[in-house]
Amino acid sequence: MFRKVSDFFAGFVLGLLTGALVALLFAPRRGEETRALLQEKGIELRERALEKVEELQEKGKKIIEEGKEVAAQRREELLKKLGA
Repeated sequence: MFRKVSDFFAGFVLGLLTGALVALLFAPRRGEETRALLQEKGIELRERALEKVEELQEKGKKIIEEGKEVAAQRREELLKKLGA
């Protein structure tokens, strides 16, 4: 599941970058303005990407903890059945 989310996120970010770059290159601006805008958008995109990475890491940690809890419960159930 994490791999699918990771692939989707990578494709999403790549699409955002490509769309932003094409829009900026075809916008009627001077080179200096375009470079400044590219730098600004790049910083914004980086910040958003870092936020998403942190969000995914938190979700991953939560899923792992839930999995550990379920495994411990199943283990206890199995031990009770074997002991009975």
